[in-house]
Amino acid sequence: MTIEVLPATGRWDDFATFMVPRKPGGGGCVCMSYRDARLPMPERIAYMEHECGTTPGPGVLAYLDGEVAGWCSVAPKSTYRRLMNSRTIPHLDEERDPWSIVCFVVRGGFRKRGVMHDLLDGAVEHARASGATVVEGYPVDTGGERVDVISGYVGTVDLFEKHGFTRLTETDAHSGGRVRWIVRRELG
Repeated sequence: MTIEVLPATGRWDDFATFMVPRKPGGGGCVCMSYRDARLPMPERIAYMEHECGTTPGPGVLAYLDGEVAGWCSVAPKSTYRRLMNSRTIPHLDEERDPWSIVCFVVRGGFRKRGVMHDLLDGAVEHARASGATVVEGYPVDTGGERVDVISGYVGTVDLFEKHGFTRLTETDAHSGGRVRWIVRRELG
């Protein structure tokens, strides 16, 4: 089993295979929830297709034995409209424009293989390679309990801590009824 994590730049077709609704009129976030959820579906799709065609791109894709297995959204925090306007996730020294890891998606059939760990490592390396000096996430604190797939899209504090992130502050945001934290990792 070989896992490779690559920037989404130039990989729109791979992103679209599982992040864009297959049925006309279908719903889904297309990873626009934090970018601009006000947009209707055709504009969401067009926005993300454009982002996948630019550098540094909107995130990273994981490939398991050459097949696209997952997605992690990572980009400068200033590019996430919802984060910049958030009343539940506080801003900490935003003049540094930290890179934000806001979501993970692991395709069905690829779960329980550690893909989220690889996505997180790949997201950090992508941010570093793109000039980031700090990267942060907003994961849920599960208190050691299992969290459902929907609530876990932001990652868990435990996952981030295993990859060198430290807790900065508890937020007023919740996922699955549990508190989310700001966690951060310096890349200097």
